[in-house]
Amino acid sequence: MTSIPDLIRKKRDGEALSDAEIKTFISSVTNKTIQESQTGAMLMAIWQKGMVDAEIEALTREMMSSGEVMSWPKAWAGRVVDKHSTGGVGDKVSLVLAPALAACGCMVPMISGRGLAHTGGTLDKLESIPGFNIHQSTAQIQEILGSVGCCIVGQTEMLVPADRVLYGLRDTTSTVDSLPLIAGSIISKKGAESLSALVLDVKFGRAALYKDQESAKELAQLLVNVANGLGMRTAAVLSCMDATIGRYVGNSLEVIESLETLKGRGPDDLMELVTTLGGLLLMMTGLVPDQSEGRRQISDAVIGGAALAKFRAMMEAQGVAKETAGRLCSAHTDYYSILRKSEHQVELRSPEDGVVLDVDGLVLAKVLHTLGAGRSKAGEPVNHSVGAELLVSVGEKVEKGASWLRLHYDDLAPTPDQMSRLRSAVTLGARGETRRRQNLVKELLLPK
Repeated sequence: MTSIPDLIRKKRDGEALSDAEIKTFISSVTNKTIQESQTGAMLMAIWQKGMVDAEIEALTREMMSSGEVMSWPKAWAGRVVDKHSTGGVGDKVSLVLAPALAACGCMVPMISGRGLAHTGGTLDKLESIPGFNIHQSTAQIQEILGSVGCCIVGQTEMLVPADRVLYGLRDTTSTVDSLPLIAGSIISKKGAESLSALVLDVKFGRAALYKDQESAKELAQLLVNVANGLGMRTAAVLSCMDATIGRYVGNSLEVIESLETLKGRGPDDLMELVTTLGGLLLMMTGLVPDQSEGRRQISDAVIGGAALAKFRAMMEAQGVAKETAGRLCSAHTDYYSILRKSEHQVELRSPEDGVVLDVDGLVLAKVLHTLGAGRSKAGEPVNHSVGAELLVSVGEKVEKGASWLRLHYDDLAPTPDQMSRLRSAVTLGARGETRRRQNLVKELLLPK
């Protein structure tokens, strides 16, 4: 049997690893029979030399099979779906999309992650709801799906254990941006969910990992190819991540905006992503004949209240008290009677008359991160109440002295430098100048 040093040397020299060699590597990682330094060396060799498509598919398949692979009742065949986003600022799509899909007849075992650096995490948002339990066993997940149709949970201990090891080392070895390793991590977890269909929201722009559309498209196409090669019908959406999604950024604030959206009062950009991603999934499962009908059904589920009912049922199934869930989902509620509100709020005012031409989402996210809304390394706590509300939209006219941003913070007060950076995040144009909101969705990559 080929030794681990031999495998490292082979990849270091730019040779392709065989399926059997990749199986040996992943088995050694899973069984902890490989030294951490050797795993790091292999990650660096992959980062430097890359992998051909066959290697990436084999890597993903072995990672997927390193632990439990979920199985579902035959009656759910063709209807088990999920989505993955590469992360953004104010990205609360999952909180609206999962219950909307459930309302349209899908089963959605949404396994999500936590925020890291400037990007928010779906699990952190949900944990701002008192009682919401993201820790569910496979049996509990199936039970919740059977009664509700959707759940949003963290990765179980038995699901893709090889990924937990490799993911933890990628940051310390500076191999986070390796395309083969990104594809293996994302698609192995989705493959272990035994999905019928998957949609990927791959973002590009100022506040995204990839700054330009072509780089994001390269990743998206790779993910689509690998996932389809593993038998998951998969499509990708390329979406712009320059500003924020919606007007609220921060964990509890994004829960509020998600609930407002589920009550039919959501922002256009958030609804654009929800209906596009959901419409694709409904089409790929065969529940609708085309994307247009899929978008319409997702929109109807949100605006008509069916998705809100599913969200309420999901909250109760995942530990939220009935009274709490009911109050959160009522037509008019004081959210801060349930969700924690920050100790302090301060409003930033426009220095002049003008038209809002741009708001830099990355600036907002980085300042909020330092104030406690995010984490710099896995395991750090976050302050759910820290966040920001945009009080204006692109294209809107503002008067001098009018408030354009409300900042929520606690013990860590913003420094003068941070306040200056926040003020620089908004770009104003001349009074007669106009700027319409651009659609976030720029390109679709459909399965062949």
